[in-house]
Amino acid sequence: MSKKKAFALRLDEQQLKAIEKWASDEFRSTNGQIEYMLSKALKEAKRHPRTLKNDKNGQE
Repeated sequence: MSKKKAFALRLDEQQLKAIEKWASDEFRSTNGQIEYMLSKALKEAKRHPRTLKNDKNGQE
């Protein structure tokens, strides 16, 4: 499992409420929902970091 780094994130109150509701609807924690959203956005932008397995094989 990759190492996780903690940091403070400031969000608009209404955005946070919307993310909390979405997380609840999908049975995730708020943190898990934010990670899901960021991962999805990175993949769509083709900027998602490669996995260690793929790095070793030289694949994408």
